[in-house]
Amino acid sequence: MSTPEPVIAPEQTGTRKQTGRRAVSRALLGGVAALSVAPRPVLARAVAHRAVASGGAGAYEAFLAGVHSQAVGMGLSSSLVTEALSLTQRPNAKVLELDRHQPEFTLTWAQYRAKVLSTGKIDAGKAAYATNQSLIGQVSSRLSVDETPIMGIWGLESYYGKLTGHFNVIDALATLAFDGRRAAFFRSELLKALKILNERGIPPSGMVGSYAGAMGQPQFMPSAYLSYAHSFDGAGPANIWTSVPDVLSSIANYLSRCGWLSGEPWGQAIQAPDTLQQAEIGREHKRSLAQWMAAGVRRQDGGRFSHEDVIGAVVRPDGPGGEAFMVYHNFDVIRRYNPSDYYALGVGLMGLMTT
Repeated sequence: MSTPEPVIAPEQTGTRKQTGRRAVSRALLGGVAALSVAPRPVLARAVAHRAVASGGAGAYEAFLAGVHSQAVGMGLSSSLVTEALSLTQRPNAKVLELDRHQPEFTLTWAQYRAKVLSTGKIDAGKAAYATNQSLIGQVSSRLSVDETPIMGIWGLESYYGKLTGHFNVIDALATLAFDGRRAAFFRSELLKALKILNERGIPPSGMVGSYAGAMGQPQFMPSAYLSYAHSFDGAGPANIWTSVPDVLSSIANYLSRCGWLSGEPWGQAIQAPDTLQQAEIGREHKRSLAQWMAAGVRRQDGGRFSHEDVIGAVVRPDGPGGEAFMVYHNFDVIRRYNPSDYYALGVGLMGLMTT
């Protein structure tokens, strides 16, 4: 299987592999929900507005003309492309401000967990699950993906549909493609967004998402939408903005295509002795449970693992004395959605707490 496109732009994750403490961007605190609390420093605003002014209307118009020509050359409707691009008249200063100031701050896993797995979000998840339990069961059965990661991703990405972003995707992607710092990536996503409008019949004004172009409740980039968006009833294009059946089906389809093994756990909390060195652990250091038990690892209740031949890895984000988890194949599948151990643990735990 080829590696799927990232659900969100790689630059949004803001993660760096570190020992113990980790730099985590606000975007990792739960989809676009985190963006609403991002600080707005005067310098970032000034830089963004200067960038808009320096580009000039003529330069942006020429850029849009080039995109129009390229899109029509791909076989897209000229009138549709014209309508879509008319939604962006000049680079969006707010998009540039957020893109250029993605603040990172140091969080331990314990701090991240407290922020992401809040009582309010857990209660909202339980309510969303109770309301949609039959639907979630159908999605899980159809796509052979367990209910827990579906609920966990839905919660972390958009607070169960409450926070999906308010930027027009065409405007945001055009701004970032014109800005030039990651022009190739965002121009490609812009063209894919136009392709979605052309092929799926979605109105340009209805394509909304984050400042980086991540769309709807699953926060799919356009490339991910084209590959993994899934219509629950098979009738028409997947509506990942307002259709809960399509949202859940799309999340499940992504996980299924990434190799989710139904009925198998993503991981479990464990006891790991402080003598276990950080250099010996991490998701890349896989051993049999028999080998881990020989090193002193036990289930959370202190008991021995019953399936000694199962392969797993120990993740202990905060080092000795902190929480530790045994993680399995499905943990790596969750990381395909967002390549962060914190995120994958958050998804797994949120799913367990809400289903």
